[in-house]
Amino acid sequence: MSSPESKEPVVRLKRVSKEFPGVLAVDGVDLEIVPGEVHVVAGENGAGKSTLMKLLSQVERPSGGEIEISGRPVEFRGPGHAQSLGVAMVYQEFALAPHLSVAENLFLGREPMRAGFINRGVERADAGKLLERVGLQVAPEKSAGSLTVAEQQRVEIAKALAIDAKVVIMDEPTATLAEREIEGLFGVIRDLSSQDIAVLYISHRLDEIFRIADRVTVMRDGRVVDTVPTSELNEDELVRLMVGRDIDNLYPKPEVEIGDVLLRVSGVSRGEKLKDCSFELRAGEILGFAGLVGAGRTELARAVFGADRVDAGTVELEGRSVKIKNPQTAIDAGIGYLTEDRKGEGLALQLGVDQNISLANLPGSFGFINLGKEREIARRRRNELNIRTPSIRRRVQVLSGGNQQKVVVARWLETRAKVLFFDE
Repeated sequence: MSSPESKEPVVRLKRVSKEFPGVLAVDGVDLEIVPGEVHVVAGENGAGKSTLMKLLSQVERPSGGEIEISGRPVEFRGPGHAQSLGVAMVYQEFALAPHLSVAENLFLGREPMRAGFINRGVERADAGKLLERVGLQVAPEKSAGSLTVAEQQRVEIAKALAIDAKVVIMDEPTATLAEREIEGLFGVIRDLSSQDIAVLYISHRLDEIFRIADRVTVMRDGRVVDTVPTSELNEDELVRLMVGRDIDNLYPKPEVEIGDVLLRVSGVSRGEKLKDCSFELRAGEILGFAGLVGAGRTELARAVFGADRVDAGTVELEGRSVKIKNPQTAIDAGIGYLTEDRKGEGLALQLGVDQNISLANLPGSFGFINLGKEREIARRRRNELNIRTPSIRRRVQVLSGGNQQKVVVARWLETRAKVLFFDE
């Protein structure tokens, strides 16, 4: 592609800010995105990346500044208006109606009509063309709920093409994909950029940034630190821009004395998913489970936590056999589980930070919750984990993804669990 400087920006942000009560999430950001480029926005949790994308897709209203699309200032009218201007957002949590067909999902709210009725033939034919553009070989009449995660993601990208998107925003799109599926996604992204569609890509994965990005914009504390062509960066320089200092070891292993066997799992089996699975975990140890999507990692964690029934197997904790009948008995025994589906299973999105932190271990007695104690616990955990929220009463739904994850961690720390499963 030609250099970004030689093209007129499809998106231009001028001094854009977003302030929540007590928090300046985005602070005077200037940013330009040009047609046909893959532009990565990088930064630590709480840097303002997701909020910035919500401002562009009109999920949130800016507190100040101006946003231009195709050279024209745009007013805030909501996500539908942003789509009409050619801005499409592909979220980590897909927005598909699982009971509807792929074709119906692609044209939901914009169905082709004839004589007052939906023309299903035209809908299926047009859907087939869109699916071909994203390299997805499934029948348009197939239900969206029956597709794999990677296939559903392709449908979401096809939805962007259906609205004739000028810029497609992708928020951590590889989080649940296997390596082969990631390569397929990158192929689709390259095809989009070859059609002069700009791709705005949020990622924490440094290797991905250097594989896919033309330029990188680094954010820190709500501000843009720099925008640099990927060819002029290396991994160390990118990390320094993200955290504001040099780091010798990105993920230093803490020096911890490894103790005796704490958890012993023997012969766990469940249908065709798990077959005679056994492992030991020692006190102070970090044990990793590796495997492709579908290999059984999540299923094993859920089985030990009591979230799924098992056909056979035993669990010992601190040398004593424990009968895990359900998640509550696992929690009582000292086992915690951080689900990979943070928003679907890990959080009560409409409740506050304080209520979410106390959910697995409610403070109180005689059937009553001690609200003062609950707030005290939440403040302490907020400070310990640097959860960025102006108020512990603030709904978890409006926090950034990284801060939501910290709330989940805080909840399990509060149970004083002896063993924690971190799933993805």
